[in-house]
Amino acid sequence: MRGATKRWTGGAVLALSAVLALAACSSPPPKVVVVTVTPPPAPAPKPTATPTSTPTPPPVVAPVPTLTPNAPAQPAEPLPPGPANDLGAIPGAQGTPVADADGNLLSYTVVSGDSFFDIAQRFDVPVQQLLRMNPQIGDVGEDIYIGDVINLDWTKTG
Repeated sequence: MRGATKRWTGGAVLALSAVLALAACSSPPPKVVVVTVTPPPAPAPKPTATPTSTPTPPPVVAPVPTLTPNAPAQPAEPLPPGPANDLGAIPGAQGTPVADADGNLLSYTVVSGDSFFDIAQRFDVPVQQLLRMNPQIGDVGEDIYIGDVINLDWTKTG
């Protein structure tokens, strides 16, 4: 029987160690925490002042300005035509002008590459004046051809 007691004792020790091991693995029961939330007290309403109407001042009326018309504009006097002044050959006006014995420019003959605008620039004459001096030139000076003679004498037309 001794052998049976040893087995039983060994089995009891084994069972006891298993129970202890399992007891060590288990976690303690969770703690229950109870929280009570109380809302803050609502502030007491403050009495507000009753608005009173304030009198509005009447609008300030600006005086109506007196309109005084300007004097009628006088047309500017046109510049008097003056003699042509040769500033020297430039691209677009390469020909040689014809002058009288006193050196007053009389005419200019159009050469290849000339333009009416450049001719006016070379001789220091406004394009509109040069057109008035040369009524035979049409289309605002765009229709000039090689060999055309341009009048540079401001005292003559055409």
